[in-house]
Amino acid sequence: MHTTSRSRLFAQSRTLLQAVLLCALSLAGCASLIHREPVRINVVGLEPLPGQGMEMRFAVKLRVQNPNETAIEFDGLALELDLNDKPFATGVSDQRGSVPRFGEALVRIPVSVSAVAVVRQALGVMDGKAVDNVPYTLRGRLAGGVLGGVRFSDKGTLSLPDGLKTPR
Repeated sequence: MHTTSRSRLFAQSRTLLQAVLLCALSLAGCASLIHREPVRINVVGLEPLPGQGMEMRFAVKLRVQNPNETAIEFDGLALELDLNDKPFATGVSDQRGSVPRFGEALVRIPVSVSAVAVVRQALGVMDGKAVDNVPYTLRGRLAGGVLGGVRFSDKGTLSLPDGLKTPR
């Protein structure tokens, strides 16, 4: 009986070890799937939308480029836009779509700009900050997919038209 119990314990230990090894190999396989090049984002358009009260609304059009070997399926989008390192606009969309492998897609996200954000930017101008070039940061996420979605970000400078630039 002692030998049978030892054999059973050995068999259970071997089964447990096999399960742990299988999990480790599975996780290693998933880790290789996770490595993706970051998507590239370009703002290609801005259209006015009707707002409520003192709110301004726009539809931001983004060109999403996928430099990866597999398509990116998404089921929802979120976007944040900062100007002069201050929050300016946010938006979400329940749009569904796909960005093909080594391809691109246009997406449209409605964003809201609160009156507080407009006042905050105006106060920055009144403080004497130059507004010839406005630094921006764009962050967002294409939601969904097996791995929970794809995050993106972009930074740059918006050049204002001559009529809107601060006189020197």
